[in-house]
Amino acid sequence: MPPKQRTAAPQTVPGTPYSAAKPKSANDAQDILQGVWNRYVEKTTQRTKLLDSFMLFLVVVGALQFLYVVLVGNFPFNAFLSGFSACVGQFVLTASLRIQTNPENKADFESISHERAFADFVFGSLLLHFFCVNFIN
Repeated sequence: MPPKQRTAAPQTVPGTPYSAAKPKSANDAQDILQGVWNRYVEKTTQRTKLLDSFMLFLVVVGALQFLYVVLVGNFPFNAFLSGFSACVGQFVLTASLRIQTNPENKADFESISHERAFADFVFGSLLLHFFCVNFIN
């Protein structure tokens, strides 16, 4: 049986996504991130940016609570569980509000007005925080 001959990798046209002619570098990744950021700043509404900043705040608060438990200890464990679950639950409710009020998703949520979505968000938040406060004792 004759030995198999190695063939060169198929060449693609430069500029296509699978081009072997252009090496990937840190500048390419930086250009991609810069493009994503520029598009976010230009195309995203102020209401959506406000919701995104609140979601970032919730992530930071949840991370700080978790870091505190890791470094100091979890003596009032109910307080940690309550606070951390409040952050996670509020993040989920805010993400739901963001999806429902985003103008790009208007076709998916035709029957839900922005006021109805916000009312659902407020009701869910009140219910979530009621359970979290009762869980602390």
